[in-house]
Amino acid sequence: MTISNRGFRYGDGLFESMRWMNGELKFAELHSDRIRKGMKTLKLEGYSHIDTWFLRESIAELIRRNKTGPNARVRLSVFRDSGGLYNPDSNRMGYAIEVTKVSESEYTSNGRGLIVDIFQDVPKPINILSNLKTSNSLIFVLAGVFKNQHSLDEVLILNQNGFLCEAMSSNVFVVYNKEIYTPALSEGCISGVMRHVVLKLAKENNINIIEAQINPAVLDLAEEVFVTNASKGIQWVMGYNNKRYFNENSRFLLDKLNKI
Repeated sequence: MTISNRGFRYGDGLFESMRWMNGELKFAELHSDRIRKGMKTLKLEGYSHIDTWFLRESIAELIRRNKTGPNARVRLSVFRDSGGLYNPDSNRMGYAIEVTKVSESEYTSNGRGLIVDIFQDVPKPINILSNLKTSNSLIFVLAGVFKNQHSLDEVLILNQNGFLCEAMSSNVFVVYNKEIYTPALSEGCISGVMRHVVLKLAKENNINIIEAQINPAVLDLAEEVFVTNASKGIQWVMGYNNKRYFNENSRFLLDKLNKI
């Protein structure tokens, strides 16, 4: 790749974060399905090539070559591999895979819960790109700067209407009056693979999760808050402002997750 790469120049692409655990790719079908849907939305050719077999075999080969071991974090970046300015010369697809060795062979609990706050400087717009993990991530970068400046563990992002959308690198779940809520996809949040897994786990264990529009004021009243992503699994939030939370539901769901 060169400086003319469209992913670098225009954020013209998307990416997928995954976990390789105990010698296999976790939730490969969900990841391949999401990346293909994203490629279709971005009008990228070759999306049928990124199937489950491709992910498993390509990542396995890279891990073998790099002697990464049985556990790793994986990032697949897909971009429009052509010239042109805003108008591309073609819609052919290019990709890059990165692997990083990790020691954990399962999703682990964050013993000390996360301290979070709300990032309000740049709300996230709601459109057909909102549910995708695109290479255009400036909102999340600025949220990360805010996180560092305020010595936080994670930050929550609002959508254009001022409702809870997601966390900087995760989907978010809120327990209020013993009911679990998560922002609906129509609220502009990333359609996270781990979000999908947690919804399925909850249903299998007779736990009702409501996909809804969530006023951030509920964070001052909630009993529990936790965040989810494919890299770290489920992490519980300990505090927001002066509010402190429990971690009963997140602990239960994490135990079920590690049994899949």
